[in-house]
Amino acid sequence: MHKKLIKEEKHYDDELRLLQIELVKLQSEVIKNGARILVIFEGRDTAGKDGVIKCITEHLSPRDTRVVALNKPSTREEGEWYFQRYVAQLPSSGEITLFNRSWYNRAGVEKVMDFCTPAQYDQFMKSVNTFESLLVDSGIQVIKYYLDITKAEQAIRLKSREIDPLKQWKISPIDQQAQKKWLAYSKARDAMLLRTNCISAPWTVVDANDKKLAHLNLIRNLLSNMSYPNKDRKLLKIDPSIVKNWPSTSKKLPPLAP
Repeated sequence: MHKKLIKEEKHYDDELRLLQIELVKLQSEVIKNGARILVIFEGRDTAGKDGVIKCITEHLSPRDTRVVALNKPSTREEGEWYFQRYVAQLPSSGEITLFNRSWYNRAGVEKVMDFCTPAQYDQFMKSVNTFESLLVDSGIQVIKYYLDITKAEQAIRLKSREIDPLKQWKISPIDQQAQKKWLAYSKARDAMLLRTNCISAPWTVVDANDKKLAHLNLIRNLLSNMSYPNKDRKLLKIDPSIVKNWPSTSKKLPPLAP
């Protein structure tokens, strides 16, 4: 069994390295052409956003790659246009920017935890598609991922945070409500995916119960959505049971954690 685990670990490391080489190729093209790439990562607490972002950025140029993970808004920011503080973080020419959570906080945690009013939530849901269409029309490529996990898997990961001294910084009061409000988060997720899946910026749902499979398949999907020279397409075979393109018109939705 030990030898099998070592073999699986080496396979993962080898696959990830090859995909990271492709990411470096992509970044060279982004810098050369002055492209602007925005990748949004959403999902429940412990869904693995930090891990996959680390895999993507590990070997990219830090000068041309930014990870944005904003804290809760200040008193001043609460009085601004909701999207204003995010606009300041959008990618410039030649940049790849990754949002570890985004304006979709309003459709998720703020909605479930009553951190926003019903009117604020409704206004967000009515305006976000238009906002993202404006970004795309301005030349920003917007890619949105929702990392989905089961309730049982989240419970395991939350417990791991409690006992692992290296994960203490991840523990928050919000975490303590994640399991208690599981159904409320599910309903908020479903409404968000259904109402904000616009043609210019569709959602891609990733089954993240297995972190390593999620990392590899999400990166393959990301690279598949990009145009760059010398792309090694043999590396980009995506498991359709892991990565699901959210339908924009069909009522038949991909299976999600209930």
